[in-house]
Amino acid sequence: MTVFNLRKVTLRGGQQFRDDVDVQLEPLVLGGQEYRPVPAEVPSKLTITKATSGTVYELAYRVHLHGPCFRCLRDTAIELSIRATEYQANNPDGDEELETPYIADDTLDLSAWARDALALELPEKILHSPDCAGLCPDCGKDLNDEPHAHDEASGDPRWAALDKLRDRL
Repeated sequence: MTVFNLRKVTLRGGQQFRDDVDVQLEPLVLGGQEYRPVPAEVPSKLTITKATSGTVYELAYRVHLHGPCFRCLRDTAIELSIRATEYQANNPDGDEELETPYIADDTLDLSAWARDALALELPEKILHSPDCAGLCPDCGKDLNDEPHAHDEASGDPRWAALDKLRDRL
């Protein structure tokens, strides 16, 4: 877990602090499948800007995420550029919109923030190619390697008694 000690940064209104930080990322689990960031520790740029009413935090990094394709389960890698911004008011007065959940006891939890920002930037489905055909629902073969169709199935034998009743009506 990567945290940043905010006590080492003292800024006045309008001033800015920039630092290069290596942020450790944990694997993401989506739909029961694990997606690993490679490398697990990504170089990031942290910017802290002091405003009159609070502080603006910015985090930027690039990550390669490795895991299975949603449709065919092939090994897949996607690259994402992440830019995240958080705001912490000087006096939030209990308003959750004016404070960030990543700051506690003068430390900024960069790992949790980076992970949440990554989760928000993920595509709807992680695919090895946009035209992935997926797996055959009947036999389970990869339709990208072996495009095929099955003859119309006669039906589930467990429903045979009901099929006979339907034919009589």
